[in-house]
Amino acid sequence: MTTFDFSPLFRSTVGFDRLVSLLEASAQRAETIPNYPPYDIEVTGEDAYRISIALAGFTEDDLNIEEREGVLSVVGERRDEDDQARYLHRGIATRAFERRFQLADHVRVAGATLRNGTLDIDLVREVPEEMKLRRIAITTTEPAEAASKAKKLVSGESKAA
Repeated sequence: MTTFDFSPLFRSTVGFDRLVSLLEASAQRAETIPNYPPYDIEVTGEDAYRISIALAGFTEDDLNIEEREGVLSVVGERRDEDDQARYLHRGIATRAFERRFQLADHVRVAGATLRNGTLDIDLVREVPEEMKLRRIAITTTEPAEAASKAKKLVSGESKAA
């Protein structure tokens, strides 16, 4: 097993503790993650994504999709198994599964569709207005004059900004 040393990230970043912890946990369990069912993650726009999961043989009633605390969980379990069928070869895997995806902050599920054996889950990132880029105006006043203006604004002497 390959080990990763994330200590340089801790020394040069501030506020990314959750991300580094997530990377460490993912690296430790990477070998135990099952590869069924196969899936794709696609960027469909600037702030839009799509997870496509190959689910041949599953119906909408066999699937459960939940989003909780930044984790998207897709669970599949066939309910209408035909025990009387006789197969010469059975190659379509319809076994039960649970697939989890860690979502970034402000990413939410916009919708899901099951079409032609593929489950498409559309995701969008909605950044709140207070977190978007804000341009700060630069003034040319002297430092003493700026401090005087700020003092007046705080004390309520001037209502004009």
